[in-house]
Amino acid sequence: MRIVIQRVLSASVSIAGEQVGSISQGFVLLVGITHSDGEQQVRRMAAKVAQIRILSDAAGKMNVALRDVAGAAVLSISQFTLYADCRHGHRPSFIEAARAEHAEPLYELFNELLRDYGLHVETGRFGADMQVSLVNDGPVTIILDSEEI
Repeated sequence: MRIVIQRVLSASVSIAGEQVGSISQGFVLLVGITHSDGEQQVRRMAAKVAQIRILSDAAGKMNVALRDVAGAAVLSISQFTLYADCRHGHRPSFIEAARAEHAEPLYELFNELLRDYGLHVETGRFGADMQVSLVNDGPVTIILDSEEI
């Protein structure tokens, strides 16, 4: 499982011109799932996201978790392209991305676990062509890979 965390001041996602999710301060999460991922990886990654301290404290240091900030939220976007293989040729292969029937339930579980941690979670729509707008804060971008955690 791979997640790109972007710390944002605001973000939204639209499908066919209709806004389907938006947040103010918080994280945009681009979430990719591979074939070998299961509930264990999803639980570990949800815990990491809920507890990662990359929001600024009063001294301006990255020392605060999202769940400790009133009104902070998550915009979670499914992103199979995080498993693009660009080693050969000029067109990426996505063979390492899990098929929808495997990935979608794990993506939904991930979002539910974040909610269980007390986070407000907005989402796009799994498998849809989405347009994501955001105002990066910092900018701070963190990449998490379940094989490294």
